[in-house]
Amino acid sequence: MCSEDSQIVRRESRTDHGRERCRLGGDAPISVQSMTNTETCDVDATLKQIQRLVTAGVDIVRVSVPSMDAAAAFKEIRSKVNVPLVADIHFHYKRAIEAAEAGAACLRINPGNIGSPDRVRAVVSACKDQGIPIRIGVNAGSLGKDLMRKYKEPNATAMVESAMRNIEMLDAENFDQFKLSLKASDIFMTIEAYRQLATQIDQPLHLGITEAGGLRSGTVKSAIGLGALLMEGIGDTIRISLAADPVEEVKVGFDILKSLGLRHKGVNLVACPSCSRQNFDVISVVNELESRLEDITTPIDVAVIGCIVNGPGEAKVAEIGLTGASPNNLAYVEGVPSRKIQNATLVDDLEAMVRARVAEKIAAEADENLQLTSS
Repeated sequence: MCSEDSQIVRRESRTDHGRERCRLGGDAPISVQSMTNTETCDVDATLKQIQRLVTAGVDIVRVSVPSMDAAAAFKEIRSKVNVPLVADIHFHYKRAIEAAEAGAACLRINPGNIGSPDRVRAVVSACKDQGIPIRIGVNAGSLGKDLMRKYKEPNATAMVESAMRNIEMLDAENFDQFKLSLKASDIFMTIEAYRQLATQIDQPLHLGITEAGGLRSGTVKSAIGLGALLMEGIGDTIRISLAADPVEEVKVGFDILKSLGLRHKGVNLVACPSCSRQNFDVISVVNELESRLEDITTPIDVAVIGCIVNGPGEAKVAEIGLTGASPNNLAYVEGVPSRKIQNATLVDDLEAMVRARVAEKIAAEADENLQLTSS
């Protein structure tokens, strides 16, 4: 099963029928998640952060529900947003039931730390009643004591064994609507764990490198770890775990998927690293364009190349392209030279060209949808 125009063949997985737009697996696009870091009981702050994530294009938002007050706040938050919310639960089975009844699109739990079989059964029953799945979240930093005694230290095999134990608890309740994550801060451990598990179950897999680090280092680690798995066709949803603004997690997530041809959202900006051949300040132009065009969600390829060496080739394969030249730069539209642009108006002119092209694409899509509806 290929995704969009990527050459990657995705692992076949069953569809996770979550509420609203929370469907994972099967032929569903790989989704991008993030998690709020506000105090859940601060409803206003949490709502504001969720809205910022929605504006950035997030598909799913996870919210921690550690207490009774947080469960009440989650219910209020859920009533005021349209994006699917996953309730993050640890230990307290009643919080899981309350979150399910409050409209959570999914519960993130580990059945093993919920408690007795009766408590696990109660949570599963609530999920069945509400028609929502469970995400089992295995983390290398919180493996069971007996597994640590057995393996001495966290490793991929121990993580998979922990996952299978949790799966057995759900199997005992005849519940197969679950997805699973196997996260470690070590890239190699994470990759190996997912590789092992991918051959043993057919449920959707949630990818992530946990505690990846700050914006720069965490982005690099996540791109390497998740990129390796995604290239093998493994993964149905991703979360980039950064010690940074959650909005950055969404941006990085889409950039990773975009680079692999697995999702197309917003501007795909191709730019040269700049050198002494450049005829304009490539770095400042690219930074300014990225900032101005963040609101665009329609897929569009834009190339900004500072000189005439590689510029024409890159510009011709982009929808909007720019080649640095003297005395004026040359802009292309759909591979055809369109106009000359002076450095003084470079960013303004490029932005106008991109927005005009996006408007054309939106109009064309609307016409196509209208024709399909009327036929």
